[in-house]
Amino acid sequence: MTCGLPYGLWPVASLMLEGVTLETLFIDAGGVLVFPNWTRVCDTLARHGVNAAPDALRSAELLAKRDLDLGRTVPHASDDERGWDYFNGVLAEAGIAQTARTDAALAELHRYHDEVNLWEHVPGDVVPALTRFRALGLRLVVVSNANGKLHVLFERVGLAPLVDLALDSAVEGVEKPDPRLFQIALARAGANAATTLHVGDLYNVDIVGARAAGLAEAILLDPGGLYEGFDCPRVRSLGELAEQLEKNSQG
Repeated sequence: MTCGLPYGLWPVASLMLEGVTLETLFIDAGGVLVFPNWTRVCDTLARHGVNAAPDALRSAELLAKRDLDLGRTVPHASDDERGWDYFNGVLAEAGIAQTARTDAALAELHRYHDEVNLWEHVPGDVVPALTRFRALGLRLVVVSNANGKLHVLFERVGLAPLVDLALDSAVEGVEKPDPRLFQIALARAGANAATTLHVGDLYNVDIVGARAAGLAEAILLDPGGLYEGFDCPRVRSLGELAEQLEKNSQG
């Protein structure tokens, strides 16, 4: 892959793209706006006799997610299949072997996820970043591979009033990287691909899919700096993206 630009130096996060004002920001949900509740995960593991610390799983998650992203399973597996391979990967990165006990704990968590969605943690920087995006006049559209519970989740965690539209792949019947999910989002939001950016956390899902849909640019959220050299702009946080967009809007 071609070498990417260092953080903070990529040129495409501009509110003016070829003389057209940027109007819409597509945002992934899981891994960008909402994250697994690692405390709940650890409590569930503990009930099955497996000890783990939330911080350890949170740290292990970045490597496990990258490995899953760059493996053969991501472009071809369903989001649900990727999700539970991901949890086994997180445990492995944290030094916890897969056993009947971990399988039982993950099965319990899977049932909880099917009911209300386990991605229920909203980091403290998310709401301020969404507020900054809104202050720039951007239409905010969530485009997510989810399990049919995204809208219920967003109401529960307080994100629903902060975005204009949210698309759940399980409801729409198509998931990223299929460009049709982005195209549905464009049509439903009344947005133009040429004035729309997307930010997501998986190269082979978000970047590949957004490019196939012809969006102006796709930006990878890479808080661990694990995608150096990839041919896409990267930011460490939504706050950094907001800062870049604010700077470009001023000059």
